[in-house]
Amino acid sequence: MNGNLELCVNDVMKTQFDLFDGKLTVKQALLAMKFPETRALIIDKRCPTDEYGLVLISDIGKKVLAADRSADRVNLYEIMAKPVLSVNPNMSIANCAKLLERFSIMRAPVIDPQGLVVGVVSFHDLVLRGLMETITSR
Repeated sequence: MNGNLELCVNDVMKTQFDLFDGKLTVKQALLAMKFPETRALIIDKRCPTDEYGLVLISDIGKKVLAADRSADRVNLYEIMAKPVLSVNPNMSIANCAKLLERFSIMRAPVIDPQGLVVGVVSFHDLVLRGLMETITSR
């Protein structure tokens, strides 16, 4: 078996991420952001039957900055993607890479079986924290 198949998403994901209410403005969210390295803002559910949303930093660049919109007048819910493709923390890193590639996305929230966001995973994490670990441990 290939060594990188043994690692799971929960082995490489970022566990610190920003979770915001969709009613916040882009300005409020950027000022409150604590984990910019995830390059994403997770937008919380409004109720238990709702879905999480996602705003990438690149979305802010495209939909606010490039569109010449005011960051203090645009709410996160206006520019978020929802529902978003999410990943199970127990998925192998190889299958996660295939899933991200199939849907042409760079990162995804990691949602546990109870429906809570427990992290964010990206190709960067899969390669530099996952594949690289298997290469250097041989």
